Amino acid sequence: MTLERRAAMATLLAERGDDLLVVPGLGSTTWDAAAVGDNDRNFYLWGAMGGAAMIGLGLAIAQPSRRVAVITGDGEMLMGLGALATIGTQCPPNLAIIVFDNGVYGETGMQPSHTQAGVDLLGVAGACGIASRLDVRDEDRLEDLARQLKNLRETLFARVQIAAAEPPRVLPTRDGVALKERFRASIGVKP
Repeated sequence: MTLERRAAMATLLAERGDDLLVVPGLGSTTWDAAAVGDNDRNFYLWGAMGGAAMIGLGLAIAQPSRRVAVITGDGEMLMGLGALATIGTQCPPNLAIIVFDNGVYGETGMQPSHTQAGVDLLGVAGACGIASRLDVRDEDRLEDLARQLKNLRETLFARVQIAAAEPPRVLPTRDGVALKERFRASIGVKP
């Protein structure tokens, strides 16, 4: 079974509260986060493929009283696999890495990704020292992930099996300075 990615994003962010910082990865997860409700506490990445997990780690360490969710795709996570090793050695209790896995590289033409060829992202995360891992393939597990996201107490890695589909794009601003400034203001960091 596969989930529809935009509906999955809506479920995860439905009751995000005031302390959840979201780092959507390059491409579809950014469009989905913007589509379900643009928020000043979303730190969108443009042109930084492979960087979402490390940015999330930095935020989790710098903002220990806030929850941080990196929501990215399998292509970006595969590009930044080394980030999982660093996250596994740090294991901030307020960080969740959520990978929407559709088995394709959606940004470059829907070519099969390495997860379709057998690369096990849950196994990689575990080997890197991330003990709490979820394989989400249905609505019940997605609801469980949403509950865990609300009450993070340890580093969490989740793989969400989604359909390879292309809903209409909803693009947030591409002005990196504006995104940085609004995000910083939302967490109380003065310019």
